[in-house]
Amino acid sequence: MVHQADERRLCLWHEIPDGGALALDALSALDGADVLLTRAGEQVAAFFNVCPHAGRRMDWAPGEFLLRDGVLTCAAHGASFAALSGACCGGPCRGEALRPVAIERRGDELWLGVVDDAG
Repeated sequence: MVHQADERRLCLWHEIPDGGALALDALSALDGADVLLTRAGEQVAAFFNVCPHAGRRMDWAPGEFLLRDGVLTCAAHGASFAALSGACCGGPCRGEALRPVAIERRGDELWLGVVDDAG
């Protein structure tokens, strides 16, 4: 599922399927970057929607992710990442990780967190 977010408000946490992911495209608050959010129960994580190995989007079709048993796999070369931490857990991404995006949960809403421009 692809979702368009307002400036800093991303979505309602339950819009992310439990055990799945949600794509947010062209976020103006992040200079037009694409973001993916993953969820396992009450835990939610956010990452830039870019595979650090291949430099391509993680979704194989807009908003469609290869995500099973907590592992998110890049369709381009099979790099696999832990869906909540973003750490490489298989394939050609050894030592790499998805780049996290800071988020805050305010009640049922998810918002962009404080952006650290230093790194």
